[in-house]
Amino acid sequence: MSVWDERFRTGDYPMDPDPAPALVQYVDTFPDGRALDIATGTGRNSVFLAEQGYTVDALDRSRVGLEVARENAEKRGVADNCTWIEADALEYAYPEETYDVITARSFRILDRLTDIKAALKPGGVLYYEDHLRTSEGVDYGPSDRRRLGANELLRACLDLTVLHYREFRDGEGDHRGAHAQVIARNSAGATQPHPHREVFDG
Repeated sequence: MSVWDERFRTGDYPMDPDPAPALVQYVDTFPDGRALDIATGTGRNSVFLAEQGYTVDALDRSRVGLEVARENAEKRGVADNCTWIEADALEYAYPEETYDVITARSFRILDRLTDIKAALKPGGVLYYEDHLRTSEGVDYGPSDRRRLGANELLRACLDLTVLHYREFRDGEGDHRGAHAQVIARNSAGATQPHPHREVFDG
């Protein structure tokens, strides 16, 4: 049993967490269709996307996590919208030009980002958020060598149209974290449509 299997089995990870706030904020600006949720865990983002009408491929190496995600999808009546893929996201063969939306959160996937971007259809949107290195104190997440550096995620997405980028700290007390997040569209050119959004603070 993997470390993540054990964490999911013992309940050491939220079994039915809320979707990522940035995803909730922007999802109505995304194209409809087929979505891929990388490192889905217990389904926080894949189940949410299925509720929004997407056909979702939910990818994770943890069988236990996928079982919990499936149960969460069944409770919400969207299990038929989901396909559960047990695979290592670092080794998976991402199909080219397949997805309208790709999401990934709290999993270092930067080494495969070229392949992941190639899996977007023209006009498809990527949402990716991961832990960030910071000179301020943090209480959870991986070691610095597994965290994103300042602007590293932004630079990695400059071949897309960046719609939203943010580096921030959150939490308080003994649960402080630091994150970088990007929402970017598979398109290029000097003139692009951009969704109108109020200043996002979540």
